[in-house]
Amino acid sequence: CTRTGLVKPCRLLSPLPVVQISERPLVHQESLPKLPVPPLQQTCSRYLASLEPLISAEEMTHTRELMDEFLRPGGIGERLQKSLERRARKTENWLSDWWMQWSYLDSRMPVAMYTSPGVVLPKMHLQDRQGQMRWVTMCTDGSVCFNGRSLLWHSHTLPVEYLGGKPLCMDQYYQVLSSCRIPGPKRDTVVNYAVGKTPPTHITVVHNFQFFVLDVYNSDGSPLTVDQLYVQLEKIWNSSLQSNKEPVGILTSNHRNTWGKAYNNLIKDKTNKESVRAIQKSIFTVCLDAPKPRVSDEMYFNKVAAQMLHGGGSRWNSGNRWFDKTLQFIIGEDGSCGLTYEHAPAEGPPIVFLVDHVVDYMKRSEMVRTPMIPLAMPQKLRFNITPEIKKDIEKAKQNMNIMVNDLDVRVLNFTHYGRKFPRSHKMSPDAFIQMALQLAYYRMYQTCCPTYESASLRMFKLGRTEAIRSTTTESLQFTKAMDDPSKQVQKAALLEEAIKVHRKHTHMAIHGQGIERHMLGLRMIAIEDLTSLPDIFMDTSFAVASHFNLYTSQVGSKTDCVMCLGPMVPDGYGICYNPMDDHINFAVTAFNSCEETNATRLSQFLEDSLLDMKTLLEQVSKTQ
Repeated sequence: CTRTGLVKPCRLLSPLPVVQISERPLVHQESLPKLPVPPLQQTCSRYLASLEPLISAEEMTHTRELMDEFLRPGGIGERLQKSLERRARKTENWLSDWWMQWSYLDSRMPVAMYTSPGVVLPKMHLQDRQGQMRWVTMCTDGSVCFNGRSLLWHSHTLPVEYLGGKPLCMDQYYQVLSSCRIPGPKRDTVVNYAVGKTPPTHITVVHNFQFFVLDVYNSDGSPLTVDQLYVQLEKIWNSSLQSNKEPVGILTSNHRNTWGKAYNNLIKDKTNKESVRAIQKSIFTVCLDAPKPRVSDEMYFNKVAAQMLHGGGSRWNSGNRWFDKTLQFIIGEDGSCGLTYEHAPAEGPPIVFLVDHVVDYMKRSEMVRTPMIPLAMPQKLRFNITPEIKKDIEKAKQNMNIMVNDLDVRVLNFTHYGRKFPRSHKMSPDAFIQMALQLAYYRMYQTCCPTYESASLRMFKLGRTEAIRSTTTESLQFTKAMDDPSKQVQKAALLEEAIKVHRKHTHMAIHGQGIERHMLGLRMIAIEDLTSLPDIFMDTSFAVASHFNLYTSQVGSKTDCVMCLGPMVPDGYGICYNPMDDHINFAVTAFNSCEETNATRLSQFLEDSLLDMKTLLEQVSKTQ
């Protein structure tokens, strides 16, 4: 349909009902073990070891003295450990509430770019009814699919995930639908409307900054078919062609304190409050984006990734969002598509697992008869814009534009090899990529840095994440040796050792024996129970070790997608990677305001490092 920019859907797929949860299918949930509290001595020893490549000998001596005092028999460390163990006995998960509070809800930074990741999805060819080939992107949004195709999914059909033969906690899947973050003056909250007696039956669709309620069920309780959804979307599109509307949604991109004040001002009006509540209660939001500025083929995916993260600024689509909404699926007129999600209720793995599940479901070919019942016009949500709200919107525009201009996003599609290559050398692909990141950073800066890699704790009930500290003494030895001609013989062995250590740290992390979250737990107990923090947490070395210049995450999706996220620190990088069999998708971000960082340069060093590591292993294979 040239008028709307949507492709009329072919009836290849039958929609599934949107999940509405009254009883959770917790087949394995109750049998999941509780998250353990690691031994105090083990964590403290590993913490000191993680500092060795990062700080000087003098600093290490000082930190060891502080640690000796912390671990003194009967001292503060033992008291905190016992308090933490008591909390673990009394709660389902001693960490999860603290983690959501400390990492997300207490944070006052904007969620856009700072905590909310973006996901870019691939395109695929499908035939329309006339047999013509049209670009149609894969559907993952659970409702509207890209260029007009649609699919509703039912998470009761999701298989329980397993790791090493053990079931994983599925609780996060029930936090992503009909949920929304609510701004507060000092701390935010997350509300989930899916668990009530009458769960929502609508999604919200936003086009040209205008929000609509789209009911996804017929009066008899059956879900809308593909054709019905297309008709409803066309109605929304045609009734929102005006582009001069106030972008109320851009308010959600602001600093959380600023947005909290604007939020209270916004919902003073009854109409505004009802419209905001309809967005918050919706199953998810679908963003039908206006065209983006044309760019070269080389820059295209960089711009699309940025579009999924932040919308491109106030001139483009940043106002075509409600960033507090847990799930937002984004469809551009050029066929680009993806999503962004608010991170507080769930981590990345459940999101990409849902993507994979829906993409797999789309491959089935089924017929559905469309009911002849006429559908009511989707309800347009109204907002009364007072001069004060208008002023808040203008401030949000300015702030968003500053953030958009400051963030550099680079997508690297590394096509020379994928995860099959390290596996052929009996190496973990994840550890191999992490060592390539270490090498790239070292070559760029002639030093190593604290590195954060996210690991899942979903083997445990209500588990969220642990951090793998990828920078180790062994990784530093490898990176130093790679460009040292005198170490030619040792290079491969040093790489193998660094990967071996990384795999050990990964195993400990996912089995609840990591460093980062245990240290957080001890610190949170100290904040609650003590008048001052122990010296070990006030040590300069602790600040250095927690300043993660490399903030990394493996996507681990079967779908050929790209995930991107912003850096954790002002002088750092955000790096996501999705290793496929024969290529690897990377997204690298950095702030332009930092003179020391450069996403393009690091991407180039990363590509060179991956190639050099391949050459190294091939040379070793030839000599054996």
